[in-house]
Amino acid sequence: MSELAETRRLIWSRWAALALTIALATIAVDQAHKFWMLDVYGIEAKGRVVVTPFLDLVFVKNIGVSYSLFNQESREGQYLLVAFAIVASAGLWLWLNWSQGSRLMAISLGLIIGGAIGNAIDRLRIGGVADFFSLHAYGFHWYVFNIADVAIVAGVIGLLYESLRGESH
Repeated sequence: MSELAETRRLIWSRWAALALTIALATIAVDQAHKFWMLDVYGIEAKGRVVVTPFLDLVFVKNIGVSYSLFNQESREGQYLLVAFAIVASAGLWLWLNWSQGSRLMAISLGLIIGGAIGNAIDRLRIGGVADFFSLHAYGFHWYVFNIADVAIVAGVIGLLYESLRGESH
């Protein structure tokens, strides 16, 4: 394989279009929801809104990563987290194309990349990640999350499933 063909394969392979479509759709849905919650519905001014006995809507600006780890109050800190999301997404993109993975891998990586970029956009837009969904039951409160977080978790579950089912499928 020529060097140009090898470089092209690292950037665009069999499942790249599917992964890119999933990533862009994830970003679009996530950002549309966040725009609606913040700028149309005005969740910030409403405080906690009870939806069901186990689900509330509330605005939380997460200035760290999962479970508020590595909190970054400064703009520069947010830029570092954005840079990390971009580098991680680029690494996942290269992994997809280098590995010549499956359809499930493309969907899963598209969800993870889209979720990471969706949350990175928040960091640039509002200085942290906008989270809204608060699940709770019997006094236990799960962390507050957003659509991008759901996409990332779904993508990780897809990758775990694929790794457990093996190469034969």
